[in-house]
Amino acid sequence: MVSVMSLWLPILLSAVIVFVASSIIHMVLKYHNSDFKRVPSQDGVMDALRPFNLPPGQYMLPHADTQAERTSTEFVDKMNKGPVALLTVLPNGVPNMATLLVQWFAFCVVVSIFAAYIASRAVDPGDDYLAVFRFAGCTAFVGYGLAEIPNSIWYKRPWSVTAKSVVDALIYGLLTGGVFGWLWP
Repeated sequence: MVSVMSLWLPILLSAVIVFVASSIIHMVLKYHNSDFKRVPSQDGVMDALRPFNLPPGQYMLPHADTQAERTSTEFVDKMNKGPVALLTVLPNGVPNMATLLVQWFAFCVVVSIFAAYIASRAVDPGDDYLAVFRFAGCTAFVGYGLAEIPNSIWYKRPWSVTAKSVVDALIYGLLTGGVFGWLWP
């Protein structure tokens, strides 16, 4: 068994490499640019919502607080009439990219820590590259990608958007597995 603490270098290096790869995916390849669609009459919709001063959070239209409300004729009519929408409201202003990137990097480190833990319990010191690659890479893929799928199932996120995110996760998993296989004690 390998100590997770002894894997600090592959943990940090794989997080850095995934961070760089995700930057390339989003800033150079830009295939995620089509993930969101413009609302028709965008300015009018924004003007209509602005007076409500919605705090950042997740909203659903229409919304019911209880099962009794959800089964009421009035609520069912609202659902049938539409629009039915899930709305995420962000804070006003330009996003603070530094804060978001620090959080993303911290997440990459957490995924790599889990990859280190699983691989350290499954693979012995000195084992071959592919054994380490399999466990660390698969764990990283799961950490980066599988949670994307329920967003398409439950919240109707386009499957094409989810597929792109799962492909990203596969790339991140392969990179993480490669780093762990390379630097395995």
